[in-house]
Amino acid sequence: MNRVHIVGRKNSGKTTLIVDLVKQLTASGYRVGTIKHTHHHHELDTPGKDSHRHREAGAAAVGILSPGMTAAFRPTDDLTRDATDRYEDLAPMFADCDIVLVEGNLQTTAFKVEVWRAAISEGPIAHQDASISALVTDDTTDAEIPIWSRSDVSGIVRQLLDAAD
Repeated sequence: MNRVHIVGRKNSGKTTLIVDLVKQLTASGYRVGTIKHTHHHHELDTPGKDSHRHREAGAAAVGILSPGMTAAFRPTDDLTRDATDRYEDLAPMFADCDIVLVEGNLQTTAFKVEVWRAAISEGPIAHQDASISALVTDDTTDAEIPIWSRSDVSGIVRQLLDAAD
């Protein structure tokens, strides 16, 4: 899976950038997958609905097929399992994607780009985290990694495609 992580502090613009990137990439003919990584526990299935009841009864995996959507829920009891291994669990569902944009996950060893805005935080995470490969911002900073202009979505797309290869 050709995966690129878009990281940054809360309200830095990660989701907005990913939406802009998906639009630009798909308009250029690329198949794009996205994954939202979170460290918060979310109940993605609706409690009380049939699929949730199946899972609560002990099903190892539960799928939902509707006319316009296919989804699968696969509970994990191994909270110590590295997230990188869990991305591999998702790989078959993203096999036809040219690139997968992941929102979040600073702990990954995959390629990471930070979105940063001076109005939101004191400084980029990249100042303390050498694993971040580039910074997306239109603000002035003294980062020692490549800085990509946030207002140049086409330029960011070119850089990400190079990184994903």
